[in-house]
Amino acid sequence: MTIDFNTQPFESFPNFKGGEKELKAQMFFDGTNRILHGILVPGASIGEHTHDTNSEILFIIKGKGTIIDDGVCSPVEAGQCTYCPKGHSHSLVNTSDADLEFYAAVPNQ
Repeated sequence: MTIDFNTQPFESFPNFKGGEKELKAQMFFDGTNRILHGILVPGASIGEHTHDTNSEILFIIKGKGTIIDDGVCSPVEAGQCTYCPKGHSHSLVNTSDADLEFYAAVPNQ
């Protein structure tokens, strides 16, 4: 299956998961698994949340920011991938002056 994000409109998710500003995203959801292309503008974040029934893999494709894994902050930038295993928490913050763009896969487990 090919998911063509080039043909999907962006949706706006204000204060996503309790974060700051908004997440702009194109989402694919088949009822079990979620795959998304997201953009966080400068100062925007995805609020800290726990993955109780799934994990999440984030591929940073543009920009810089901070990932917070189980309360530990680490810088992230284009070309890097982060992984939040089932049962753990994380947050993503755009701490730069440019958009932070990423793809995420959230497989239900």
